[in-house]
Amino acid sequence: VGDLMHPNPPLVPESMTMGDTLVEISRNGFGVVGVTDTDGLLTGIITDGDLRRQLDGLMIRTAGEVMTRGPQTIGPDALAGEALAVMNDRKITCLLVTETAAGRRAIGILHVHDCLRAGLS
Repeated sequence: VGDLMHPNPPLVPESMTMGDTLVEISRNGFGVVGVTDTDGLLTGIITDGDLRRQLDGLMIRTAGEVMTRGPQTIGPDALAGEALAVMNDRKITCLLVTETAAGRRAIGILHVHDCLRAGLS
C-alpha cells in the first residue's frame, strides 16, 4: 500500500464549513476528504454519498456534522491485494492510509484505480 498510495491525503478539520470542504473535495480529485480533530487525528470521512444523503441544510453544517465516523483505513505495510479486497467488500473506491493499521494519523490515500494500474484485479 505504501508504494501505491498518494502521500498528503486530503484532510479538513471538523470545524471547517461545508462550503470550504466542498472546495477541497473538488480540488483533490478523489471524491472524498478525511476529517480530523484538533490534534490532526482522523475522526471521519466525507464521501460523495455523504453529501447526497445530507443535501438538506448541507451548507449550514460543518465537516464534523456531515462526516461518517470511523472510516475504513489501512496501514502502509498492508499488501495492495488486501486493500483492493477491502474496497471491493465494502464497495468503496478509496482507503485512507494511516501510520499503522489501527492508527488515526492519515499519511496517504489509496484509490481503487491505483491498485488496478498496478495490475491487481
